[in-house]
Amino acid sequence: MGNFGNYQQHLVRVGIVGTGYAAKLRAQTFHQDERSQVVAIVGHTLEKTQEFAQTYQAEAIMSWQELVSRSDIDLVVISNINKEHGAIATAALQNKHVVVEYPLALDVTEAENILTLAQKQNKMLHVEHIELLGGLHQALKQNLPAVGNVFYARYATVTPQRPAPQKWTYHKELFGFPLMAALSRLHRLTDLFGKVASVSCQNRYWGEGNFYQSCLCTAQLKFSSGVIADVTYGKGETLWQDERKFEVHGEKGGLVFDGDAGKLVCREETIPIEVGSRRGLFAKDTEMVLNHLLTGTDLYVTPTASLYTLKVADAARRSAQTGETIFLKSLARSN
Repeated sequence: MGNFGNYQQHLVRVGIVGTGYAAKLRAQTFHQDERSQVVAIVGHTLEKTQEFAQTYQAEAIMSWQELVSRSDIDLVVISNINKEHGAIATAALQNKHVVVEYPLALDVTEAENILTLAQKQNKMLHVEHIELLGGLHQALKQNLPAVGNVFYARYATVTPQRPAPQKWTYHKELFGFPLMAALSRLHRLTDLFGKVASVSCQNRYWGEGNFYQSCLCTAQLKFSSGVIADVTYGKGETLWQDERKFEVHGEKGGLVFDGDAGKLVCREETIPIEVGSRRGLFAKDTEMVLNHLLTGTDLYVTPTASLYTLKVADAARRSAQTGETIFLKSLARSN
């Protein structure tokens, strides 16, 4: 895009919505990069926001509406509760570039409209998908040809947590449907195997009211290529064994990643696979955003690809709601 020309003459001035883990890593990277400056930060509570902002010599403000309307901000980074992503991105894209942690929105139509708006306004819209930059995904892609024709994949992330926290990540409305909120679980698969033909999904919550004690969401995806993939996402009090496992089975062998350990299993031998670190990915993503804005280099993921996966996640939501398999033949996919 290169909207800023020579960065030595123009700092990218950044406003951040959020004061959590992702916001902190973003702020650190922008603060340390001479091409950018954190101007203002919006948080949930004034005290925490002031403390956060002070670290980066930024201004603490209490309203994202104020942040997106400021003339001294070029780039808005959205790192807060999922439910607000769509509204903030829509407002910010009127005259600013936008980085948003996935999901772009919890409503597919809203997400489609945001993509259209970004194109119309000629603004960068980057939906973060750092799972694609991580060691596991890179090792998967690198070793995929060795297993031959893939027919089955399984991806499970289960996190027991006792007691379950009263946080937005355990709130049905603020977090959203599990596979839309945890979109990376599906995006790894669409990145590897392409177009999805059908989705069947079950989802269950434990606990009364909007805050839940546990959730368990399982989906089966059938890809147009014939690959079948099972996805499990669960967290909370009624789950008992921590699991982070990704398996890919092909006709010549299998790839198994259990936690940070990987192996390629063939008829003749089992070969250990080195998996790169998960550290530093937000910094890498942030640097790539600055490079894109200032020198026009390509980003590693398109908002169109993220939107496609969001549509698959929405099909999973509808399947869980109706008990029916949802067919996605009409969905176009683009990288």
